[in-house]
Amino acid sequence: MQNYIPPYTISNKMLELVSEISEKIGKINSHRELESRPHLRRNNRIQSIHSSLKIEANSLSLSEVRDVINGHLVLGDQKEIQEVKNAYKAYEHIPDINPFSITDLKKIHGIMTYRTVNESGVFRKGDEGVFSGDTCIFVAPPPQMVDSLMNDLFTWMKKSEGVVHPLISAAVFHYEFVFIHPFADGNGRMARLWHTAILYRWRNIFEYIPLESQIEKYQTEYYDAIAQSHVNGNSDSFIEFMLEMIWQILDEVITQIRKSDSETSEYVKHMLDVMEYDIPYTSNAIMEALGLRSKETLRKNYINPAIELGVIRMTIPDKPNSKNQRYVKQ
Repeated sequence: MQNYIPPYTISNKMLELVSEISEKIGKINSHRELESRPHLRRNNRIQSIHSSLKIEANSLSLSEVRDVINGHLVLGDQKEIQEVKNAYKAYEHIPDINPFSITDLKKIHGIMTYRTVNESGVFRKGDEGVFSGDTCIFVAPPPQMVDSLMNDLFTWMKKSEGVVHPLISAAVFHYEFVFIHPFADGNGRMARLWHTAILYRWRNIFEYIPLESQIEKYQTEYYDAIAQSHVNGNSDSFIEFMLEMIWQILDEVITQIRKSDSETSEYVKHMLDVMEYDIPYTSNAIMEALGLRSKETLRKNYINPAIELGVIRMTIPDKPNSKNQRYVKQ
């Protein structure tokens, strides 16, 4: 179909949410709030990955996901551990993704599903359905239609750039993608990542907005919105739902930033200034960089508060007083 246009109607509610979201983004961007807080960006990325995988029944906890990403040994299901590694690599590609490219879509799917599914980086060859738990919401189109449906969707996406607001087009794409269900596995993860990739092209702050965590909190409502849109024959319900999720998560990010500001002492800020990321430091090395003489002062005013905030971590967390202990800025 040469001029396919996904069925949806922009409502006053959508327009109000788009306006309010744009205002919130402006507030965060005006002071480069996330850019100046790498630990928040990293924590949000890990949160996104954990939530997106949890929606797909990955049982690893947030702390286990963090450990896998940080290269620590985690005892668990090897497929679930591989899913975390894959998702982290896939999300690291967000700045390089062309959201209008099917080639890029297949490439990222190949990364997302590496060593975990049989059909990785290729469109499905069999029938699929969309499930919420054990309940089938609807049966996806037959596999022989996938290529043409995806070409139509990506053609519309390209034509809509600069015409349809990205907050709207990203939600439309998300629903249409889930409806087509182009891959044998990993469709939910890819839909959520691609939603972020589209929004990143509009405002790069979205690379570190944990939208997936908001969807995971409202997982039932997420699938209800998909089902309602399917019944209605348009994506209106889903667009409004996703805009509300973005509106809410931006409020959480703003609160997160304010909390970080209020809780981070001048001592901790000074210590973070003298540390490089992902380099293990001894307590003596940190003391020397700060010009301190007392280990008790270092521990009380610098190390302990920084660990509580999650801005540094111990390399041997189960033995805090080990002589081999190192501290890493994250």
